[in-house]
Amino acid sequence: MRPGPEATGAEAPPLLIACALGIEQLALRSGGRDGASGPFTVVRTGMGPAQARRAVARSLGREPWRDAAVIASGFCAGLVPGMHPGDLIVADETRGPDGTTPCTGTELLVKAVSRAVPGKTVHTGPLTGSDHVVRGHERAELRATGAIAVDMESAATLRTALTAGPRPVAAVRVVVDAPEHELVRIGTVRGGISAFRVLRAVLPAFFEWHRSLLLPRR
Repeated sequence: MRPGPEATGAEAPPLLIACALGIEQLALRSGGRDGASGPFTVVRTGMGPAQARRAVARSLGREPWRDAAVIASGFCAGLVPGMHPGDLIVADETRGPDGTTPCTGTELLVKAVSRAVPGKTVHTGPLTGSDHVVRGHERAELRATGAIAVDMESAATLRTALTAGPRPVAAVRVVVDAPEHELVRIGTVRGGISAFRVLRAVLPAFFEWHRSLLLPRR
């Protein structure tokens, strides 16, 4: 991966945003760069935890990203009844087969996301990982563990980021399907469009979170 134009001209510690799909990368890149406090890039990892691990490790092994703060983002499946496409998930931790990873600055990130996308519901809680698309009864089983949403890459992304060295990590996902709104028919594509628009609008919140990490601690 070569640093793109969004990753030039600043000395601040960088920000790496990881997502799985091209459509997610398009949404995040089209959010602009106003408010960025340093270099940032949006890395497409490919689907699944194995690809996320490889792509994130490779990116963080190169300059200027070795010390980057990392946000896992993109779409997810909501697990809580009453969730809707376009709702936001700000994880306080991610869960995967290698254990639980606490997220950094969750409360601040929730406030920033709420300002960036006013009127959208923001849910906070554990974001669990899976190696496949979760449907039907599996949703209820994961919900019983206390998780509020599931995706395939966030847990692997954050765990790999911390394995490469201490750094701030976070996960912000947009619900694309939910218990009452499973994305299994073409008629539900409107939910995907709603999620795309929300993901495109959330980038300023990531920059605000990143700026807060650069402030001196008292």
